[in-house]
Order: sequence, then C-alpha cells, then structure tokens
Amino acid sequence: MPLPGHAGGRRMKRRSRAGGKSVKALPRKALKLKGRNISKAVTRRGSVPADPTDFTRLTRERDEALEQQTATSEVLRIISSSPSNLDPVFETILANATRICEAKFGTLYLCDADAFRVVAMHNAPPAYAEVRQRDPLVRPPSDSVLGRVSASKDVVHIADVRQAKSYIERNPFTVEAVDLGGGRTVLGVPILKQSALIGVINIYRREVRPFNDKQIDLVKNFAAQAVIAIENARLLNELRESLQRQTATSEVLQVISSSPGELLPVFETIIANAVGMCAAKSATLWLYEDGGFQAVARYRDDRGLALAKVYPGPKTGLGQLAATGQMVHFHDYSAEAAYAERDPVAVTAI
Repeated sequence: MPLPGHAGGRRMKRRSRAGGKSVKALPRKALKLKGRNISKAVTRRGSVPADPTDFTRLTRERDEALEQQTATSEVLRIISSSPSNLDPVFETILANATRICEAKFGTLYLCDADAFRVVAMHNAPPAYAEVRQRDPLVRPPSDSVLGRVSASKDVVHIADVRQAKSYIERNPFTVEAVDLGGGRTVLGVPILKQSALIGVINIYRREVRPFNDKQIDLVKNFAAQAVIAIENARLLNELRESLQRQTATSEVLQVISSSPGELLPVFETIIANAVGMCAAKSATLWLYEDGGFQAVARYRDDRGLALAKVYPGPKTGLGQLAATGQMVHFHDYSAEAAYAERDPVAVTAI
C-alpha cells in the first residue's frame, strides 16, 4: 500500500507558490544534515577564540597599547603646558620609559661640546645619583653605551655591562654605573635632530635581561618627543630674546631722542639692558682714545673704581680687544695670564 505523501510508490511533487512549477521535496535526513552543517559554519564564523592563551595575549597587547598611548599623551600635555621648562618633560619621559619597559632606573644626557651632561635621572640609586649630580659633565669610554651611541648615532643595547672592557679595566664611569647603580642590562637610545645627536636616553635593569623590540621602539618614541620639547623651548627662547632686543633698542632710542645732548643716560641704559639680557652681574662701558680706555658708565658695579683712564696690558681683555678689534670672551678671567701676572686692569676687574 502506498505510503502517505506518495502516489503509486513515487515521491509527490509540491507546487511552487510563485510560478506554479513543481519542486522536489528534500528528504528529512538531508534537511537534518544540511541544517547541522549550517550550524557548524555559523559557529566557526562568529565565534571568539576558544584558546584561553589567545585571549590572554590579546588582553595584554590591548593593555600595553593603552599604557603607551597614555604615556605619550602625558608627555605631550606637559610639553604644551610648560614649553620653556624642559625639566618636567625629561623627568616624565624617563619615568614612563623606565616603568613601561620594566627597567630599574634611567638617565637622560644632552650633548655639551665633546661631552655629555646629565639633565635628568629617574629612580637612580642614591650613591649613583650623588656621583652624577656631583660630576654632571662626563666623557664616557668608547665601549660604554654613551660612547657607542655617540659614535654610531644609533640604538645601543648591552646585555651585561660587567662584560664590557671598560668595566673590566675599572673605568670610573662604567664602574659607577655597575657598582653604585647596580646596572647590568642597559639600553641607550639617541635623541636626534635632523641626524645630529643632541642627547641620549639610558635605561638600566639590575639583572641580565635584554629589552625586547617593542620596548626599544617605545624609547625611540620618547626620544622623538624629547626632540619636540627641546625644539619648542629653543624657538620660544629665541622669540623672547628677539622681543627683549626690540624692547631694549626701543628704550635706548627713546632715551636718545629725549636727551640728545646727554650721553650718560644713553650709556647707562645701554649697559643696563646688556646686563639684563645677558644675565650678567654688572657692566662697564669704556671709550677708547689715544691708546687708553676711559670708563664712562657703570651698572651695578660696587667695586668703587674711579672712572679713570687706563692703559691695559696686551694680555688683558681690553688690551686684546684694542689690538684685534674683535670681541674677547674669557670663561674664567682668573685663569688668564694677565691675572696671574697681576696686571692691574685684570686684577681690578675681578
């Protein structure tokens, strides 16, 4: 006897609602299999990683990215809030680099002629900090991080400073970093402005554990921010100096126009502005005539010198200026030959 839904033992056809055409009905077994396959495909496409280690890794990477973005924003905020004050910028850079890169302490150096000057430290051990503060200007050995960064202008990574030749030979700079600071693994990243080295960021670990590529890239980013801060400060200082020069010039011209027949107020205004702009302590204005100098005005000079005509020796500042007609600049007048030989003009000047 034919089964329900069959005619003469043959499978019945259903008519399509749309066009009246007959469509074969699928067997129930086929429907079940097809539904199961669809269910598996949906699960594969829309599911999250089932491996808990993948979830942990993604969470860690997210947290690291957020931490780095927060640190970058903090540095940029400080740069904008105090563009002429570099100390808080350097301190924030070192604090973030040390913390995020899992280092123990950090130092930031700026180039100073043929040496490096410490301008910031973070979490440095007291004994090491005391040495660097007492002798902030250093000329490091060639195999140290500073020496190698100076030569290559590139990142330098030393896994164990105790293996360095300068430590084995007991160079004071390297010995201080290891024995007083406890430094073992150190990373040095150059601060570059248009390929010119202007400073170095050093971060130290107190165990032998090299820094990874992400951490090195992060310190590179901080070095780039240091360049922004330094350039902002330079531009701002130049603007201020320009405004000061314009103000000083206007003041002198005003005095000249208000007292055209009197030179003393003009001279006093000139040297007063010179002292202020150059952060000097005092100033004297001399006029040269017949081989001698006449002091015609002084500013903040409490030495009680008479405004007399002097004939300086050839080794004094005035003597060299008269001979060459060029500016003379002594970093330490007391170390000059004229003072050692007790030239009266040199002795009186000090």
